[in-house]
Amino acid sequence: MVSDQQVHAHPAASATWLKDAATARALSLITLVWLGLESTLGLAAGFSAHSVALIGWGLSALVEALASLIVVWRFTGARTLSSHAEEKAQRAVAVSFWLLAPYLVVHVLHDLDAGHRAAPTALGIAVTAISLASMPLLGVAKRRIGARLGSAATRGEGAQNLICAAMAGGVLAGLWLNTLGWWWVDPAVALALAGVAVREGARAWRGHGCCH
Repeated sequence: MVSDQQVHAHPAASATWLKDAATARALSLITLVWLGLESTLGLAAGFSAHSVALIGWGLSALVEALASLIVVWRFTGARTLSSHAEEKAQRAVAVSFWLLAPYLVVHVLHDLDAGHRAAPTALGIAVTAISLASMPLLGVAKRRIGARLGSAATRGEGAQNLICAAMAGGVLAGLWLNTLGWWWVDPAVALALAGVAVREGARAWRGHGCCH
């Protein structure tokens, strides 16, 4: 809870600002529930299909969940009005972007060496399609709320949701194109997403919003 004394000490913390902070926290909690399911189903479908992009996408859901946890922490209790908490959350969200890239690169190299090829599955297609439809809505909402709050951490979490949607679209395209013999699209998507994660981590560290 944020006390009246804390609000008076921060004139910028209007009723609207506090409402936006509560909304940001609520959206992050909702996202956590979906990401837990998304990660479990995405990883199961990815290992079944030998799809490095789908596996990487499933793992990225865990990274996104970390970002959501950070935002929940940021807007809980006395930290809601703490600029120091915002700075720590901003840096933590940036680090969460960087956790995914090394795995994607290593797993791509491993699968190429082993000769694995992605194969479409009904589960993988269903889960990625749902994320492709839902994650942009969450990402845009968080980006807007983050801008109103002046919270780079919230904008960064929204950026991860948008990247998740892009990953879902890339995975779907890769699975389909693999049926046409274009097997290289799947690992190419994974490597491209690793680059995006590194770039967006750097932007989040500096406090810039995602450009998507």
